[in-house]
Amino acid sequence: MIRFAAIFLIPVCLTLAAVHAAAAPPGADAPNKQKGANAPKVLRYVSQRPDKAYLREGPSYAHKVMWIYRHRGYPFAVTAEFDTWRRVAAPDGTIGWMAASMLTDRRTVLVTGRGRVKIAAEPDGGKVVGLADPGAIADLKACTRDTCRIKGEAVDGWIAKDRIWGVSADEVFDKLPRR
Repeated sequence: MIRFAAIFLIPVCLTLAAVHAAAAPPGADAPNKQKGANAPKVLRYVSQRPDKAYLREGPSYAHKVMWIYRHRGYPFAVTAEFDTWRRVAAPDGTIGWMAASMLTDRRTVLVTGRGRVKIAAEPDGGKVVGLADPGAIADLKACTRDTCRIKGEAVDGWIAKDRIWGVSADEVFDKLPRR
């Protein structure tokens, strides 16, 4: 009787182990930071929905929390999806998993670089309507080849694309209503 049970259970255990390994989401064991040619392809950009969101090592609540983000609107790049989880990359290169309910499709950008950057009234320059400090977050409204229109607290204008994170270098679009 014991011999029969052992012969029956071994194939079942091996099958379950194989199914579990095949079901592992892509990149669940990926390192926290990736840069350059090894960086995963960006599927789309999103932003943080609530005031507090948890970045985890893997796609489940059982995985360890790596970071707690405490700023609504903070931008992320989605690099993979698994069930109700999104693998995201933060502006500093940190990669982890976040529940889809913590994210929104609202586009925001993070001002990067050193020193303040000018925000102009027109895409090709013109009157300066504001200055943005590194670390500032603004809503993304439109992009040309070199500049993007952003809107923040009391400022609506165009900023150099190379001074923001949350938009692809070749991305060109206009979310503004047509008149």
